[in-house]
Parts: sequence; structure tokens; C-alpha cells
Amino acid sequence: MFQPRSFSLLPPVIKNLLIINGLAYFASIVFAQMGLDLLSMFGLYLPQSPEFQPYQLVTHLFFHDLSNFSHIFGNMFALWMFGMSLENLWGSQRFFIYYFVTGLGAALCHLGVNMFEYYSYVNEYQVMGSLQAGQMAQMMLYIPTVGASGAVFGLLLGFGMTYPNQRIYLYFLMPVKAKYFVLVYGLFELFAGFSNSGSNIAHFAHIGGMLFGFLLLRYWKGQQFRR
Repeated sequence: MFQPRSFSLLPPVIKNLLIINGLAYFASIVFAQMGLDLLSMFGLYLPQSPEFQPYQLVTHLFFHDLSNFSHIFGNMFALWMFGMSLENLWGSQRFFIYYFVTGLGAALCHLGVNMFEYYSYVNEYQVMGSLQAGQMAQMMLYIPTVGASGAVFGLLLGFGMTYPNQRIYLYFLMPVKAKYFVLVYGLFELFAGFSNSGSNIAHFAHIGGMLFGFLLLRYWKGQQFRR
């Protein structure tokens, strides 16, 4: 049965990620009281937006929605729960690389999907003269994306591939093997992404984190066999 180690025994990368995310969250609250929105500064915008800056590809991973505490709590809990075993197994350097590759990969997938949607609205506005499409395209330019969810889903995929038969507790349900949990969750995110229910959850970022995690693990495995 999978049970993560004591919270006090944190490996260095996870410890620093938890600290940075926590500080960013509380700084966002404090500065918001002063009228300064850190999420607008460090969240990730579409490249077509005048608000876009390249550094946002990294900084958005450390900021979370202030209106929903479960956003940061869920991500940090999953980082601790699934990341502990991976960093202890892989070492801090490899874990650091994996975390940020999956986080950046998630961001690129999210941007790719959103850019496709943005240009669809622009085309509809230009060809059909749809004012609603024009408004949607304009709105997309000024909505930042924040959160470590893409990297966390990469960790979930990594845990499922590394410990496929470990059992995970799911609240009040029966324990389920990690490989089945990852498969079902991945299919759910794929369905949710294509269903486009209007949710503000970046489902394709989650899928992107899992995809880049899978590709990186396959690459590492290939490198190991060639030695």
C-alpha cells in the first residue's frame, strides 16, 4: 500500500517548491490588498497578448488562484504525495529536470490549444462578422493561466509508470493501483478537454504534462539501454 513518508523528511527540490509556492501565494494575497495583482504580472498569457512575457512560461507555475484555496492545496499535496518517492528514487537533479520539463510542456500544450481557439474566433469574426466571436478573442488575450497542475500531472504519470502496482487511496473508495488511476484520470482529462464545458480548468495543460512526462521517461529509458 502506498503511503508517503513523513512530511518532515522532505527532499530538497520538493521542499523548495513548497516554500516558493507558499510564499508566492501569500505574497499574492498581501499585494492584492495594496491593489497590485501578481497573478496578472506572473500568470501566463497567449503570445498574441500585449501582456505576454517569456518569463511567464516559468513563473506561472508558482502562482495559484486566490479565490480557490483547494487549487494550491491540491497541487502541493499531490507534489508531496507523488513527488517524494520520485525524487528519492531519481535524485534531486533528475527530479528537477522532470518537474520543469513537464511544467513547460504543459504550458506549451495549453498555449497551442488556446491559440487554435483564439484564431478560430478571429477567423469567425473576420469572415462572419460575429461580434461575439470578436469579444471572445479579445477576452482570451487578457486571461492569465496560473498553477502547477501541469507539472503535478506529469508527476502523477511518472509515479504511475515507476510504481504501476502501488495502491493509492481515493478518499472513501477502495484502494486502486497507480497504473489504473493514471489511465482513468488521463482519459477523463482528455474527455473534459474536448467537451469544452466552459470550465476554467486547463485540461489540455494536464494532458500536456502527462504527455511530456511520458516522452521524457521513454527518452531516459532509451538512454539507459544504450549505455
